Amino acid sequence: MPATLMLCLLAAAGSVASGGPTVREAPIRAHIAFLSDDLLEGRGTGQRGGDLAVKYLEAQLRALGLAPAAGDSFLQRVDVVGVKLLTQQSRLAFRHPGGGEFNPAFADEVVYGAGNGMPDNALDAPVVFVGFGIDAPAERWDDYKGVDCRGKLLVMMVNEPPPTAAEPGRFEGEDLSYFGRWTYKFEEAARRGAAGVLLIHTDASATYGWPVARNGFQGERFQLQDGPRLTPFQGWIREGAARKLFALAGRDLDELRRQAQRRDFRPVELDLRAEGRLVSAIRSFPQFNVAGVLEGSDPKLKDELVIYSAHWDHLGIQDGRIYNGAVDNASALATLLADAQASVGHPTRRSQMFLFTCGEEQGLLGASAYVQRPLWPLARTVADLNFESLNWVGPSRDIEFLGGERSDLQQLGEQTARAMGMVLRRSEPDVQGLYFRSDHFPFAKAGIPALSPGFSLAGQRDYLENGDASRAKARTFLNRYHQESDDFDPSWDLRGMVQQGQFILNLGRRIADAASRPQWKPAPAAALPPQRAAPPAESD
Repeated sequence: MPATLMLCLLAAAGSVASGGPTVREAPIRAHIAFLSDDLLEGRGTGQRGGDLAVKYLEAQLRALGLAPAAGDSFLQRVDVVGVKLLTQQSRLAFRHPGGGEFNPAFADEVVYGAGNGMPDNALDAPVVFVGFGIDAPAERWDDYKGVDCRGKLLVMMVNEPPPTAAEPGRFEGEDLSYFGRWTYKFEEAARRGAAGVLLIHTDASATYGWPVARNGFQGERFQLQDGPRLTPFQGWIREGAARKLFALAGRDLDELRRQAQRRDFRPVELDLRAEGRLVSAIRSFPQFNVAGVLEGSDPKLKDELVIYSAHWDHLGIQDGRIYNGAVDNASALATLLADAQASVGHPTRRSQMFLFTCGEEQGLLGASAYVQRPLWPLARTVADLNFESLNWVGPSRDIEFLGGERSDLQQLGEQTARAMGMVLRRSEPDVQGLYFRSDHFPFAKAGIPALSPGFSLAGQRDYLENGDASRAKARTFLNRYHQESDDFDPSWDLRGMVQQGQFILNLGRRIADAASRPQWKPAPAAALPPQRAAPPAESD
């Protein structure tokens, strides 16, 4: 079938399948151009550009005629603490009792910051290598083996023990489980009272280069004011610097890595002492989630809710440079606004919320705050469909649906794609742990079926036109991810973004009109963190 005819059929199928609402390209193009303009200064958390983005989103929802979600307001306050390391006043050194010292260079070899929100933290701690830093009883895996971690600096690898021929499904096999995420490792170390965590960075294990880890620590870092406090010290060390550190202790890093692949691995005291001081500028300030509601049409089901979400923040201004975040995540903001515009005048049986969250780049802060203090009861929230880093290359025959197999959303997604002449992209190993890296995840942890349809950093899609060239073009975003170069290009082909917006809207409407709500399926032992909540009961 000629590509042009296929495009016409897909567009028509999308409009018909959605029961009327049609997502248009013009508003997407207008919104993304504005939201990723230098005027918005990268939409940074706690920065003027972020405040401008909130004002813009609030005005758009008001203009569309949506009902405010927070009483008489479209804004939900999220109290945030900002922590900025004062590098000239801070220091870190490792010393061996028999002599010898290693002073890693900040930014080039190591990055770190205070995880407890305190302005001054002294560090004087023995150093312990704890393998992958994982305690997963269901996997019969414990890297700590009862060692008292209180007051110690824990050095560990990111990622998780790989599957073996004897255990191909260990830690979800080729998929990265939550236990492999650096967020889990910081959380686990804090639960054990550690003085700090130092993660060993490699491009392969982190699934991104050193500049991404570095950029996350060079500027101001943020946490929820009423959220959990993590260890006083947390950071990353570059692999070459880690080799120097282990050599100072008379240890071979590669040999310890091999040992850490085994269940009988035990923590290794490195006979080193970490000494330093972290001096930070601290400030507390409000940020805002922005949310509007389209009330449902069914007298009973309108009390239940489908959420469409996208984060408005990016990295803002750092060292005088603007990180505009055109793909991540102005593409999603623009498409979510277009979906909201298309939905007006076309209510579903259940109510629908269009939610724009703050602080995603800082650890899913806005989504986590929403789940802690929801604007709509979680027991009556049936799904969250999150928009993240959408398709800027061109239309495709398939769409990513990572994590759909965890719930009934998989079947609903297949039905939606089929009605549009598309297919869900074949499941591939989630080696980057993408399912745990976007704003749907706090909803999933709270027991609500959730995922980010269409989310892909590499864009390995079955493009309708110029397949190989389009895939090569999509892969160039890996070099722009969290870099200053993630800018909007007016020549982008936004038909794929329109297609994704139509798919997510059609899926959401299918969920919102269904007689029953989607349910979780039994999950692998390592699928979600062990402290996750059980799925909520049926709505009252």
